[in-house]
Formats: sequence, structure tokens, C-alpha cells
Amino acid sequence: MPILRKKQIRKMSNDEIKKKLNDLRNELAKERSLVAGGGAIEKPGRIRELRRTIARLLTYRNLRKLGKI
Repeated sequence: MPILRKKQIRKMSNDEIKKKLNDLRNELAKERSLVAGGGAIEKPGRIRELRRTIARLLTYRNLRKLGKI
């Protein structure tokens, strides 16, 4: 799953953002469980990418709530 850019997030509806957040959080939990279990993950930078994408989605969701976008 590629990272989401600002333009892509702006085009998304609130329901789409909510669904994407759930998907990304589930994927992050799976990646973290692999690391905690002592397993090697294919892409170590993936966890960082997921965290940043989740933060980006939350930021745009909150800006919409405040009416700034």
C-alpha cells in the first residue's frame, strides 16, 4: 500500500478517511507484532511510513472538523 499524498487525502471523503485509518492501524499492529515476536520484516521502514500516513490522515480529519479545509 503506497503512502498517501496531500492531494489524495483532500479528495477523500470523511468515510474513506475513517476506513483507511482502520486499515492502516491494523497493518501497523501486524507489523509491530512481527517485530515484537522476534521476526524479521521485509521492509523495516514500513512502520515509520505507516505511522506518518496515519498522522497525516488524522491531521486532515481534524482540520476538516475545525473547518479550516
